[in-house]
Amino acid sequence: MKSLTKNIGKSQQKGQSNKDINIKRVLISRPNHRLGNLLLLTPLVQEIENIFPNSKIDLFVKGGVTPAIYKNYKNIDKIIQLPKRPFSNILKYIKGWFSLRWNNYDLVINATQGSSSGRLSVLFTKSDYKFFGEDVVALESEYDDYHHIAKNTIYNLRSYLSDFGIKNENKDIPFLDLKLDQNEIENGKQKLSELVKNEKKTICLFTNATGDKCYSESWWNDFYEKLEATFPDYNIIELLPVENISKLNFKIPTFYSKDIRKMGGFLANTAVFIAADNGVMHLASASGTPTVGLFSITDEKIYKPYNRNSFSINTNNFDNNKVIELIKTSLSL
Repeated sequence: MKSLTKNIGKSQQKGQSNKDINIKRVLISRPNHRLGNLLLLTPLVQEIENIFPNSKIDLFVKGGVTPAIYKNYKNIDKIIQLPKRPFSNILKYIKGWFSLRWNNYDLVINATQGSSSGRLSVLFTKSDYKFFGEDVVALESEYDDYHHIAKNTIYNLRSYLSDFGIKNENKDIPFLDLKLDQNEIENGKQKLSELVKNEKKTICLFTNATGDKCYSESWWNDFYEKLEATFPDYNIIELLPVENISKLNFKIPTFYSKDIRKMGGFLANTAVFIAADNGVMHLASASGTPTVGLFSITDEKIYKPYNRNSFSINTNNFDNNKVIELIKTSLSL
């Protein structure tokens, strides 16, 4: 599919200056159902809100988690949700695609250049301004984080918009953001307090991941023992995945929820979150928690957490002792 669609569409624009453009309706296309990918879309949504504060934004996505992620985003209007499994609900799937033709947009954005369905969806829409997400070669040497999946499209979009007079004066790329409200944070604080029953700071682990990204039980047990010995004045707890399993065999206090906003509120009250590269790692980052991403398979330059005090570690290059030392030094725990 990528081979068939890689040359589909070229970003287009009508009008050559700011005065020619009135962006009120925006579509962002990311037809993917994975939690991490949809959270990694939040910086782009914030970018559009910053540049076009009076715009209404529609999202073209897949699966059912998106409304929860964007619950507190005021500019979001419609969320067009394709079914996670198209052939189990083919009519809804077809209706979702045809809804792109029923709406008129001022600007349509493919959120990820490598997405075949994203490129097709932009081509399918009616809009004067279509951005397919092409890389800008000159930017690669200008930004050392150019290839990060949450940042790449923003850098490219800024270049595209600057060609006809629209610039974002804020040079910083937005963080992932779940936009938790105060009630969600306070509820999370209460849940954490009920779990640990003390005032000490808390380190939270998430021991699950998909496929080869998942570390073994022996790795996590060795890591936990070293972590416990290094940080005796901290609580150490585990956030459980939806499957309710633990690589630590439930030896430490655990928190379980299927509600991503409750999970986010809980994580927002922890001192640091440590996990392999996965969607919940990005959820912790979007909750504002200092996040340590453990990488062994995927490219950390593309997926690493980057909110304040967050960083990634390639565990192929360091043993657990060094990983613990990096965490201690970087976070001043």
